[in-house]
Amino acid sequence: MIKLRPHHLLCILTYVGKGYSKPFTENFDAICERINQGERNVEIIKGPDDVCAPRLCDPEDTKCHCYDQDITDSDAKALNDLNLNYGDTLILSPEKITELREGFAQKTIRKACIDCQWYGLCTDVANSDYKDVKLKS
Repeated sequence: MIKLRPHHLLCILTYVGKGYSKPFTENFDAICERINQGERNVEIIKGPDDVCAPRLCDPEDTKCHCYDQDITDSDAKALNDLNLNYGDTLILSPEKITELREGFAQKTIRKACIDCQWYGLCTDVANSDYKDVKLKS
């Protein structure tokens, strides 16, 4: 099962291979490929997830950026917009990905993204009908 924090569930919808560092993008690429290959069960978690834990954060280090207030606020907004709770699981089926992308493009599930440095890039990706994304639907 893939473990994602709430805001990373939004990030994966528009992910095109750009990120903070080469190890980060390689890891995110691998997560997208796992989903594309059929590993579609996702658990929504709090704190370091499969995106950031292997490359950026020690899950025991509460000073890691994953615990910054801005990040936890983004997660809370994403939970609210997506009507999810920590511990929930969902299946990222092609239909679910399409549904989430429609909400993302319509900005009904993007409150968590407002102050993100990637907002413009993700908006462009959504406006291009998700061309070049790593996660296929």
